[in-house]
Amino acid sequence: MMKLGELVDRYHALAAKHGAPVALAAFELPQEETERLFSGYEEDYHIGRFFRFDEIDGARYSINGFPATHVSIESEIQTIL
Repeated sequence: MMKLGELVDRYHALAAKHGAPVALAAFELPQEETERLFSGYEEDYHIGRFFRFDEIDGARYSINGFPATHVSIESEIQTIL
């Protein structure tokens, strides 16, 4: 599983700014891995509270049973890295 710091770094490389939605497909991981990775982090309250999943357009993923196409990560996540 990708470490949280690596995931956040990848998000920052893709996002225009903190909190901007990024397509889950942009992480270029297989669908099952994307779903497992984000579901695992979203389940952890101390980590998941910094993630927001949206259903906008594009490839759909199931994050803990909920449909999502995009993720945004709040800048405050830096406090736990």
